[in-house]
Amino acid sequence: MATESSEGEEEGKMIGGNQHLVVDEDLREMAKKAAWSVSSCKAGNGVLLLRDDNLDTYWQSDGAQPHLVNIQFLKKVKLQLVVIYVDFKLDESYTPSKISIRAGDGFHNLKEIKTVELVKPTGWVYISLSGNDPRETFVNTFMLQIAILSNHLNGRDTHVRQIKVYGPPPNPIPRQPFQFTSREFITYSSVR
Repeated sequence: MATESSEGEEEGKMIGGNQHLVVDEDLREMAKKAAWSVSSCKAGNGVLLLRDDNLDTYWQSDGAQPHLVNIQFLKKVKLQLVVIYVDFKLDESYTPSKISIRAGDGFHNLKEIKTVELVKPTGWVYISLSGNDPRETFVNTFMLQIAILSNHLNGRDTHVRQIKVYGPPPNPIPRQPFQFTSREFITYSSVR
């Protein structure tokens, strides 16, 4: 996992950000297979700019808070990590300061799983979706919602430059109800 997640982290507050995206090679980007939508946007600064791999472009909301990014999957997926690129130096009052991550089957039953406060972030901010229990290493969900609850300097609209969502690799053995974790088990496993 990205252990050098931010310059500092204390009780749900994240300070700083990484200039380079560094993610554990065991994780895979999941959001390519999802349908993305946002609660609002300024003309020319829509949802596609969250996924264009260009740090110079950004989604800009246009309306009342909270500002929402909805990521919906066709089937239930396991998610471990959300990585967001924000830039306080460029965006100032448009930079998110409090973010809520919610998961569920759809809009009707989303539950908050993480709340994070950002302190003047510039760069990639890593938000782990694992729970307090060591056995909860991922979230199993059809939908993820990223809610921008507030911005720095009491800004109204928000800028988010990129969002990436990562999950564990798929089960290497098709139709197997569980996933082997060690090389030895994988080597000696078979489906008959």
